[in-house]
Amino acid sequence: MSDQKRVIEYDDQTVRMFMIASIFWGAVGMLVGVIVAAQLNFHFLNFNTEWLTFGRLRPLHTNAVIFAFVGNMMFAGVYHSTQRLVKARLGSDFLSKLHFWGWQLIIVSAAITLPLGLTRGKEYAELIWPINIAVALIWVVFGINFFWTLAKRNEKSLYVAIWFYIATIVTVAMLYIVNHLSIPTSLLHSYPVFGGVQDALVQWWYGHNAVAFFLTTPILGIMYYYMPKAANRPVYSYRLSVVHFWSLVFIYIWAGPHHLLYTALPGWLQQLGMIFSLMLWAPSWGGMLNGLLTLRGAWDKLRTDPVLKFFAAGVTFYGMATFEGPLLSIRSVNALAHYTDWIIGHVHAGTLGWNGFMAAGMFYFLAPRLWNTKLYSVPMANMHFWLGLVGILLYVASMWVSGITQGLMLNNADEQGILAYPNFLETLQSIRPLMLTRVVGGGLYLAGFLLMAYNIWKTMRSGEKVNGVCEVAENPEKGKAMGLGAAIAHPAFLYSAGLVVFSCLWLFGSGGVELVGLVLTVAVTMLCVVHFARSGDSFAAWYDKLLESSFPFTVLVLVAAATGGIIQIVPLVNVDRDSVVEDKLQKVYTPLELAGRDIYVAEGCYNCHSQMIRPFVAEVRRYGEYSRLGESVFDHPYQWGSRRTGPDLARLGGKYPDSWHFDHMLNPRSTSPDSNMPNYPWLFEKYTDYASLSSKIRVQKILGVPFEDLSPAEIDKMAKEQAKEIAENLESQGKEVDPDKQIVALIAYLQQLGDSEDFTPEVAAAK
Repeated sequence: MSDQKRVIEYDDQTVRMFMIASIFWGAVGMLVGVIVAAQLNFHFLNFNTEWLTFGRLRPLHTNAVIFAFVGNMMFAGVYHSTQRLVKARLGSDFLSKLHFWGWQLIIVSAAITLPLGLTRGKEYAELIWPINIAVALIWVVFGINFFWTLAKRNEKSLYVAIWFYIATIVTVAMLYIVNHLSIPTSLLHSYPVFGGVQDALVQWWYGHNAVAFFLTTPILGIMYYYMPKAANRPVYSYRLSVVHFWSLVFIYIWAGPHHLLYTALPGWLQQLGMIFSLMLWAPSWGGMLNGLLTLRGAWDKLRTDPVLKFFAAGVTFYGMATFEGPLLSIRSVNALAHYTDWIIGHVHAGTLGWNGFMAAGMFYFLAPRLWNTKLYSVPMANMHFWLGLVGILLYVASMWVSGITQGLMLNNADEQGILAYPNFLETLQSIRPLMLTRVVGGGLYLAGFLLMAYNIWKTMRSGEKVNGVCEVAENPEKGKAMGLGAAIAHPAFLYSAGLVVFSCLWLFGSGGVELVGLVLTVAVTMLCVVHFARSGDSFAAWYDKLLESSFPFTVLVLVAAATGGIIQIVPLVNVDRDSVVEDKLQKVYTPLELAGRDIYVAEGCYNCHSQMIRPFVAEVRRYGEYSRLGESVFDHPYQWGSRRTGPDLARLGGKYPDSWHFDHMLNPRSTSPDSNMPNYPWLFEKYTDYASLSSKIRVQKILGVPFEDLSPAEIDKMAKEQAKEIAENLESQGKEVDPDKQIVALIAYLQQLGDSEDFTPEVAAAK
């Protein structure tokens, strides 16, 4: 073997670009967050301008923070650490540049389209279909570049951080593609292929696991690399990291239905989501403890080093958020917390505390090394830490109190079902001081972040760009890597797979299935112990060999992550509507109602209003009958909502005259004093897009919605005739409006909400 060495220069320019982009977009996203938080308290901050309303800006805020801030931070950390972990330059300089500029173009496209009301109307999945295709393509570019780098590696084995990066790449691709499957109706509009309960399940399978595999697993990989580096200590427990990784990847994917407890989602899925959410406590806290205990022996450095300070606080917030998440999935707790600000506080504890602090720690670690200098100001970094910490605590504490207060008030009913607070606005008034406290907390956090941006900028100015280098053997000796067949044929994998399958039968089966599962679980466990005791083989030896090849490892990760989604989603994909609808079936929208619904979606009304009445006495008394699964079966996208800044709208139709809706949209305070809802004057000026209705109805029919066979001319005629009727009705109530204005179409949609037909077994048989 030759002793000759060669020098590899890392591509740190790409890392620098992603880091700078993350800081820039982070500031933008947090600024928008402070603005939308202020809008909830001061309605005039919506400025009577359609592209600056809460419903338009809130999706901009969430997408900017998730995909622009954390996304760019993640790419910087992954590219920087992976090169050093595998001792190889990134796979392709061209792909690295394409990845960076493509991702920034996607962000700019989102920043333009979302305020314009171009949206799919699904939380964290609002981007329109052309942008979604671009996201998928750039993600593929990222994946190719990453795995190409692994193929060039000069290290024999894959380190822990690489495992989490692999899980991120393959699982996010799966989640994003499935949830964003759509059929276009035009260049800028589409309908998701899933509708109603299917759409709700797929959306939160994606939404919950976007948190898991975009905001958690890559940041855990960053934790496993940068915390030991910064502390100059080894990871506390390699064995714990193995358990942490595989249990997290397998369990997390099942937990999405806990976002839909007490909704029309089938009960078995709700139960499954709650159980797996509770199981998440173990791996999540295992990872947190592994991170914090890595700092053992570095406590003195922790007090003086801002990098470690941010990392320690970030991992602590990870522990807090992953304790609170399973807590909120307990049905009795969820009954109080869902649709309230408690959920908002929980989400921001993770985003600001876990993602934001880990990003700051990584940036403070990277900047001096990427520009070959010292951090400009340690005191300024410490000031950033305390501003951020106080900001988070104010934000989260105010949302806890606000959410619990609102939950208790809204659910307060006596034995006769008499509501203690029948007016929804009473609860809104009670939490206004807490919503203002949230603005203050968010403002402090933003101030700290801007302080960091200035500190990093001054650090960059004081040094010069430098790329890392390393020496590797000219012709490194490589053993034969394990193939996929050998990996899955090994007893370690077979016993593990058997234990997972049989224990699931035991835990979730009933009657004889449960007993068979228990017996087989015990039998496989005993066989496993006996086999490894007698053979001299070991799980550790198989796993070490597995880590020498990225392909079988990646396949096993994909199988572990996909299993839960397949078991949850497939049973609902091809279900005939007759077996789903209980006793009520949604009526098919008229063309004008469909146009009004698309306006409702474009304005982001789902950000404040739900369309799902839970089977609670207080909710039924306040809103009407509880929601049935069949009442949204034709909704593409579904609009069950996840937050109630305003009341539920599922039974709104016929509750008020057309003139009430006319006045309410023009000035909500004229009908609902103290409302914080924006004015919508542009709905009285813009025309309904009748021309697109034929294309939209054609796509809806492809998706299974039983629209009549109508020509474009007939569709246009039906829509205009209904619009004329509503306009005439408004005129009789003293309101004059052109029937072709958007407000008329929106009123048509709002007035049919809750209008369904009985669907008893006899009716189903007759159909």
